[in-house]
Formats: sequence, C-alpha cells, structure tokens
Amino acid sequence: MNAIILAAGMGTRLRPLTNDRPKCLVEVGGMPMVERQIQYLLEIGVTDITLISGYKAESLNYLKNKYGVDIVFNDRYDTCNNIHSLYIVCDRFHDTFVVEGDVYMHTNVFATDMLTSCYFARKKTYTNEWGLEVDTDNRLTAITIGNGDGYLMSGISYWTATDCRKIISHMKDVYALKDYTNLYWDNMVFDIYQNLDIKVREIDGVYEIDTLEDLKEVEKYLKRI
Repeated sequence: MNAIILAAGMGTRLRPLTNDRPKCLVEVGGMPMVERQIQYLLEIGVTDITLISGYKAESLNYLKNKYGVDIVFNDRYDTCNNIHSLYIVCDRFHDTFVVEGDVYMHTNVFATDMLTSCYFARKKTYTNEWGLEVDTDNRLTAITIGNGDGYLMSGISYWTATDCRKIISHMKDVYALKDYTNLYWDNMVFDIYQNLDIKVREIDGVYEIDTLEDLKEVEKYLKRI
C-alpha cells in the first residue's frame, strides 16, 4: 500500500496566498494541508509516499527530510491538468491512495481495510461537481458531473492493483489517441468505471480548498468546534 499526492497545480483561485507557495502549503488550522495528509498516512503505516510537485516546487523540498516523502517534478504543471501528474508515476500506481494536495483533512479517513477500490465521499448538495451514485451495497453505479444532492468526490480515493492496471492501460490509450491536456485523472475512471470494482465510503471532516471562500468557510467551522 502506498500513496500519491497530486500537488503540481498553480492554485490561481487561492491567490494571493499562492503567490509564493503551492496550494498544498496553504495553512488550515495552523498547518499546511499537505503536512496533515502526510501525517495521517504515516499514522496508518503508509510510508511509501510520492508527492508530485510543479508550481513553486522548491517550497516542498523540506518534506523529504521531515517525512521521507519522495518528490517527483511535473514539468508540464502549467500546460496540462492533473492527469499528467499521475501519468508520470504510473509505475507507482498499485494498491494506492490518490490524494489531491488541496484537501484539508480534519480527521484521518485513511484506512488499511481496503478490499476494493474506493472513492471517499461526503454527502451534500453540490453544484457543478463530480457526484457519485451507488447501489444498496455502496458499490459505484454512476459518476455524474453537474448539480445534485448525494455523494460528492472528496479528492481522496484508493485503488487496487487490478484496477490500477486497467486505468493505466486506458490512460496510455488516451495519450496515444487524443488531446488529454485538459483532462483530470478522474476522467480515466469516468470512462471505464463500469469495468472497475469501486465502492464509495462516506466520510466527514474533509474539505477541498479551491478558493479563498472555501478557506474562510473551513476556518469558520474550525472556530465553532
């Protein structure tokens, strides 16, 4: 079991906080988001952690000494969406947690009892987001992009080696046949999820910080509790 943290993006919607640092180093509750992620992974015994850097990559170097994280630089961070961050380390994608660097975790939702691939998701009303539909066994039946009320992708997922091989194979086909630069890596799952064994696990205490307004809302929540 290992982990890949996708943290190459420029975080333009969080400026001016990201003028001098990557988005994953924005502090929430007094700690950079990515450090809390790493600490929670280590807490459950996941020590094989790869962080994909890009924008302001030098700011992340201290994580190597502090936590033993391996950092891989994505030199296309400014011209390609996060699909390329996973593509350049696809040889490490097996029994893997994939975590987006802009996710604040108030509680540790990582687990070692993963028997299938899994999207960790919150239940809420959402607008223009990636929603997940499930059956009575919480097995994924549909991925929808738009508005809804139900399970919402959190930016945290886990993938078995079997499903990783299928995703990588499809990703390589996409790279060979079409323009992939504006795709998210989750688009690869969207294309073939019917052929994967994915469950959805409901979580709480996890928030994606895309904008300054997102950050303000989470900081208000932390003050209340």
